[in-house]
Amino acid sequence: MKSLPRVLALPLALLLWLCSLSPGAALAQDGKKSEYLLGAGDSIRITVFQNPDLTVETRVSENGSVTYPLIGAMALGGHSLGEAEGMIAAKLRRGGFVRQPQVNIVLLQIRGNQVSVLGLVNRPGRYPIETFDTRLTDMLATAGGIAPTGADTVVFTGMREGKPFRQEIDIPSLFLAAKAGVDREVAGGDAIYVHRAPVFYIYGEVQRAGAYRLEREMTVLQGLAQGGGLTPRGTERGVRVHRRGPDGHIQVIDPKMDQRLQADDVIYIQESLF
Repeated sequence: MKSLPRVLALPLALLLWLCSLSPGAALAQDGKKSEYLLGAGDSIRITVFQNPDLTVETRVSENGSVTYPLIGAMALGGHSLGEAEGMIAAKLRRGGFVRQPQVNIVLLQIRGNQVSVLGLVNRPGRYPIETFDTRLTDMLATAGGIAPTGADTVVFTGMREGKPFRQEIDIPSLFLAAKAGVDREVAGGDAIYVHRAPVFYIYGEVQRAGAYRLEREMTVLQGLAQGGGLTPRGTERGVRVHRRGPDGHIQVIDPKMDQRLQADDVIYIQESLF
């Protein structure tokens, strides 16, 4: 069989090399991105191929160690699953227990990493990340959801790659907007804070004076409807909105009914002169 000409052999070899390199590089990048480090409280299952007696379901202790048959205590906390598999395999091989051990570790439950859910949720507290790839909305659901007086936008803080971050996330936009937002993945040490929902106030000649939740794009007319409408003595000509300006001073506005309300606006309805 004749060999390929040099002019064809070189590009073919180069093509084969690139094909073999690209998937490996992609897997390495994906693995680095999704790598999980074992922590205290995590539940794992350790198996060794063709050695059923070495199958163990255990929990990572508070100091990050795991007790394994024939080996004893091993510090697996802070290591990825692949690193932990290699450490156990090396111990079994050096001890002469298994000649060519093929170790597999399955993460059963993540308890070592917790997320704080604070503010106006129904059950604030610290919650463990139960499963891999847990998202921000999953943690809000675990905390019972946002309370009726909580805001639609939450503050999400934590550390990524050694650097702190802070992000405000609009929860309804994750589901209702045409272009959905990003439901971020949570990690141990993250905090989710739900602030008080913005409110406006209404008093004067209105059926139900008081403070009300400010809905999105709410108008003055909609605000009056929240208060039950005007009393027989009230008049739309006497509607005034008291609003704090950028300089901190209160401005008195003679609004139109379709004008947008802002957080902490105070609507006052004057009494009709006739």
